[in-house]
Parts: sequence; structure tokens; C-alpha cells
Amino acid sequence: MRAVIQRVSHASVEVAGEAVGAIGPGLLVLVGVDQHDTEQDADYIAEKVVSLRCFMDDESKFNRSVVDIGGSVLAISQFTLHGDCRKGRRPSFTSAARPELAIPLYERVVAHIQALGVPCETGEFGAHMKVSLTNDGPVTLLLDSKRGF
Repeated sequence: MRAVIQRVSHASVEVAGEAVGAIGPGLLVLVGVDQHDTEQDADYIAEKVVSLRCFMDDESKFNRSVVDIGGSVLAISQFTLHGDCRKGRRPSFTSAARPELAIPLYERVVAHIQALGVPCETGEFGAHMKVSLTNDGPVTLLLDSKRGF
């Protein structure tokens, strides 16, 4: 499972022109599920998101998590994180999980984040979404449950 994490001052997502999720300070998390991912991968990503110290303390050091700042998470499913662009001009998405696996694992990430005490908004799985954000820093981090990077 892969995640792109962006520290934001605010973020929102629209589906068909209607706002379906929005947060203030916190993390925008794009989540991509691989066909070989398991519940353990989902739990790893959720726990990392909640505990990742990517917010500044009083000494301008990355020492605070989203929990520490009282922030929120906006989690968006994004199968294109598993796009393979090494050959040709069109990405291959063969490693991305099919919806019957991806939906429950994505939902597990969201539920686990919420169970750890962090408010978590979402987009709509499989929908064409418009995501807006103000990246704070900018700070953008990559996670891979298989530790590929």
C-alpha cells in the first residue's frame, strides 16, 4: 500500500460539484492499494499517518504529529499511485487492487485512523474527484507498506 502525505492548512474534495469532505489543519493522504496488500498493510499506513511527526514544534523541528496539533486527515483513494510508467507512454495499473479488495482496505485505513482518535474525512471511492489543498511548508512525504521507498 502506498500513501502520499501532504501537510495542509486546509483541504477539500468535491464529487460532481458537491463538497463531500473538508479539513482544516492536518494531513491530506492519497491512498493506493496494491493487489497483494493485506489488513496489516492498511494498519501500517494508518498508524504511520497518525504518528508521523511532520508538524513543527516551538523550535521549528518536526516533533509533532497530527494528534499533537489536534488536526484532521482527509483520505482519498487513488489507484494511480500504483501506476507503472517505466515502459511506453501510458501508465500500467496492473498492480493496483481491484475494487473488491481495494475498497475494504481503504475503508480499514480510514476506520483505523478514526479509531486512533483522529477525525478523518474521505472522498468517494472510484468517483472522479476534485481535490483542493494548501500544502503547508510545502511538506510532502511518501509511505510504502512494503518499504519500497
